Amino acid sequence: MVVVAVDTNALMMPVELDVRVFDELDRLFGTADLVTPRAVLDELEKLAAGSNGEEGVAASVGSDLATRHCRVVDTEASYADDAIVELATQGECDCVVTNDRPLQDRLLERGVRVVGVRGRNTLAVTEP
Repeated sequence: MVVVAVDTNALMMPVELDVRVFDELDRLFGTADLVTPRAVLDELEKLAAGSNGEEGVAASVGSDLATRHCRVVDTEASYADDAIVELATQGECDCVVTNDRPLQDRLLERGVRVVGVRGRNTLAVTEP
């Protein structure tokens, strides 16, 4: 089974970009083990509490989606992006869902497959 790590902005995509992330992951991988670092949940909670408007709503929805669809894992890193890189480089996931360009670059440089938005509201895999 493919293990897919889900980043903060991926969990916010349903509100911010109208992307049905979990339907798209089903289309790409079928059954997958979805994981997210605890640092991602912490970041979503901070964004939801400290932000009004669309970003706050997106973070709140993202937090709910993460707790319903993802297995939350602990990492050494407390910063969400570093936690994602840690999971990927330690071989704890096969690919990462993110639309964060600097994070995508860090992952691709380390040989990790990245899933990101292609077109208006679909996801595609980028190979390193």
